[in-house]
Amino acid sequence: MVGAFALLPGFDNPLLWILGVPLGSAGFLAVLRNWRVAAWVNVAASGVTFASSLVLIHVRPEPTRLLFIDDFNVYLVVLTAFVGLTTSVFSAAYIARESEAQRLSDLHLRFYHSMYQAFSFTMLLALCANNTGVMWVAVEAATLTTVLMVSLYRTREAIEAAWKYFILCSVGIGLALFGTTLVYLAAQPVMGDGADAMAWTLMIKRAHDFQPDLLNLAFVFVLVGYGTKVGLAPLHAWLPDAHAEGPTPISAVLSGLLLNVALYALLRFKMVIAANGNTLTPGPLLVVMGLSSLFLSAFMLYRRGDIKRLFAYSSIEHMGVITFAFGMGGAVANFAGLLHMTMHSLTKSAIFFAVGIISQNLGTKRIAAIRGLTSSHPVLGWGFVLAVLAIAGLPPMGVFMSEFLVLGSTFARQPLLAIPLAVGLLLAFGALVARLQSMAFGEPPPHAHAHGHAGPLSTALALTPLWVHMLLVLVAGLYLPRELVAWFQNVARILG
Repeated sequence: MVGAFALLPGFDNPLLWILGVPLGSAGFLAVLRNWRVAAWVNVAASGVTFASSLVLIHVRPEPTRLLFIDDFNVYLVVLTAFVGLTTSVFSAAYIARESEAQRLSDLHLRFYHSMYQAFSFTMLLALCANNTGVMWVAVEAATLTTVLMVSLYRTREAIEAAWKYFILCSVGIGLALFGTTLVYLAAQPVMGDGADAMAWTLMIKRAHDFQPDLLNLAFVFVLVGYGTKVGLAPLHAWLPDAHAEGPTPISAVLSGLLLNVALYALLRFKMVIAANGNTLTPGPLLVVMGLSSLFLSAFMLYRRGDIKRLFAYSSIEHMGVITFAFGMGGAVANFAGLLHMTMHSLTKSAIFFAVGIISQNLGTKRIAAIRGLTSSHPVLGWGFVLAVLAIAGLPPMGVFMSEFLVLGSTFARQPLLAIPLAVGLLLAFGALVARLQSMAFGEPPPHAHAHGHAGPLSTALALTPLWVHMLLVLVAGLYLPRELVAWFQNVARILG
């Protein structure tokens, strides 16, 4: 793959492909009239983006004032591109069935595929940005593209969810902009005017000379602003509605990818704050918000009647655990946070793959109407069981390993904090297992096959990403390659 880039003069920088392919594809898909062809162009573009991201493992472009790659963001770029690819494969089958059921018009289908690639571009740009302003613009653009996709069905509930998402996240991103401006003002006397005072690679080297009072104030605004995008309590109100009303493939990338991107932005600012010895310690704030998110979502899981809302609250729970881990800091906790980000992305997107097929087969998202999946749809049902048990933290899945590391490191350093963490995880585990029992087992409803007329090829296409993700999560729970462990350890040191 590296050699292929070398054969194209002027195109040997993989970042050009990683950002150029989704951006160019978004424009092409916007004018492509045949939505069936568009679905496969979407898959092909996502495949090229993923292949290009793998090149970054061996080829690191020289940083510029706008773009850079280091060990931290390269792993998230690869993860984002991979989940983007598998979700595009699932999306091809899912959207075809939505069209057959006449729930989406041809115009909406064309718009969907274009926005999917635009969304991929904005996330990858935010991850690769070496400029705080460019990162902010990319995250805001990601919000706008997903708002449009959340409202795709044009129902009253979908439009309401899209507006709620837009208003709350726009307020949050506005606060993040103010925090970003304050960081620039703190850096300007040391770094000078212009792009140098906004470049991560340069700021981290001189952060110890920045004005600490401005950095303290900036981090509060950044935490609230980007914390809204992460879905941390009490800033989470947009997330359940957006997940519930948008197309299920968008729920998968929202939960599995966009939340990671927002947390990545927050962690970059945390690194700058931590590099200045005279600022506040950001860890306790992250720990408090992480625990509050965990407990709120754990209790709300018991009250959900909509299957997509159920797993939206599960996303809030896991982002709380990840935020808690990074708030604790240190080699083991940071390692666990990185691993949990990866496992949550793979597992939660797999769950939404299953949920999308379930809702299409049964014609409902109501949990009370979903029963006996392992009997009515065995391959789908058992895949759903495996994915839910994985996200609940049952061994030997990778989520168990990362949660065990978070708990173990907390017990070793702050035993009193480990107690509420363990209680919150047990509460969430109980809620998910209780819900799973009613949906997966028992007598299927009479209409269990009424809406499920997909052919074997379409069904296999939709289920393949689910099982690929579950295989990766299982392998990660049993064995992590030494190279990956060393990589995560290095990033954990960078995070401090």
